[in-house]
Amino acid sequence: MTAAPSAPADSAGWDLAFLRVGTVVSALVTAVAAPVAGVLGGWGSAVAVLVGAATVVAFFVVSGVVIAWAGGIEDSLALPAALGTFLVKLLVLFALLGSLPEDGWLDRLVLAWTVIAGALLWSGVQMRWVWTRQVFYVPPPAAPAATRAGGPDAGAPDPARPASSGWDSVPRDGREQP
Repeated sequence: MTAAPSAPADSAGWDLAFLRVGTVVSALVTAVAAPVAGVLGGWGSAVAVLVGAATVVAFFVVSGVVIAWAGGIEDSLALPAALGTFLVKLLVLFALLGSLPEDGWLDRLVLAWTVIAGALLWSGVQMRWVWTRQVFYVPPPAAPAATRAGGPDAGAPDPARPASSGWDSVPRDGREQP
């Protein structure tokens, strides 16, 4: 008879809150970039900015969810999941850019540069998110048991007061005490 697998000790899960921040920052930058591209390059450029920004947001959200899902199963699966989703996203992006006609109404060059700028923007958001978050790399230690007179820890030394090293019994003048 086999026992059911126990839940992992760290049940906090993977934090996906950075997806909200990245999406909001992308929306704000896109709200400025699309009209500017529309004025400078026409409607095809404005739509290319919108399509490029939507592509980047979708790619990063899919990556975050897939990596969190794989890491929730086992931490060692996070890297293969990240590399696998990167490969799939790269193939989808190349297929998207390759399927667009070169002289079509959607500006492929603006779309490509929007994807590059969006990926750099998301990378910056993720870097700032990681650098400003308090991350515990190991689980914090358990709180010590309450000690009572005669309790299980009554005879244990106090960790705040280290044991004598032997030098406490030697007087300052170097002579031994009788």
